Amino acid sequence: MKNKQTLWIVIVIVLLVVIAGAVFYIIQQRNQLTDLVQQSELAKEELADEYNDLSIQYEGYKLQINNDSLIAQLETEQLKVQRLQEELRTVKSTDAKRINELKKELETLRAIMRGYVAQIDSLDRLNKQLIVEKAEISGRYQQATQTVTQLSAEKEKLTETVQIASKLDAGNINVRGITDKNKTTDKIKKMDQLEIQFTITKNITANPGEKTIYIRIQRPDDDVLVKNPGADVFTYENKKINYSAKRTIEYTGEETPMNMYWKIEEFLLPGTYRVDIFADGNLIGRKSFKLDK
Repeated sequence: MKNKQTLWIVIVIVLLVVIAGAVFYIIQQRNQLTDLVQQSELAKEELADEYNDLSIQYEGYKLQINNDSLIAQLETEQLKVQRLQEELRTVKSTDAKRINELKKELETLRAIMRGYVAQIDSLDRLNKQLIVEKAEISGRYQQATQTVTQLSAEKEKLTETVQIASKLDAGNINVRGITDKNKTTDKIKKMDQLEIQFTITKNITANPGEKTIYIRIQRPDDDVLVKNPGADVFTYENKKINYSAKRTIEYTGEETPMNMYWKIEEFLLPGTYRVDIFADGNLIGRKSFKLDK
């Protein structure tokens, strides 16, 4: 009886030890499982933050560039990130396998991002280079424009100088009244003609060839002596004006003496008259003279 009792005591003790060991093991496993769950939750949160950061990076790069094709590619990759980000939210913390797969997906997406970053940096350097080249080209264009403008002004000035230099000039102008017997007289009543004497001076820069010389004789009352007012006209300063007489000569560039005449067929007032001489559309000489009764 005593041995039986002792046996039961031993059995109970063994059972208690086994139970205690089992309880200890269960508690230990539970603690380890809790730690694993906490670590998995932390890893999931960190992975979610990394996905979020990657999505923000894609958004930032889209705002930096001005390339529709590249922006479309970035949007496609960003949508992949957001899709996996959404999947990560629904994955249980205990699903370590899927979390690990999503972590590998993240590394792949980061590698793709690095490729786009290199492409964006290359485009940025190219754009900066193009901006510099554009500024240089613009500067050269402005300089060339200024040079052309300056050369044009110099050419215009030179042309004007040549035109002035090539302009004919009438010198030694003299007007005398002559009778019908070709004698000089100062008296209007004795005059048959007015003789206008002058010299076209030497000018080697003037274009040689045929030249038409016009004279206008202006009376004291400012009227012009003209035989046929409707027909006897020439162009001066873009206007048609009357002339008193004209003569065509062959000008060689050398000094050329000239005589032109006005046949008096009208009443002439005494006073101060003026004769103007024109050639090539220019006023080349002027002389005032007096006529007496």
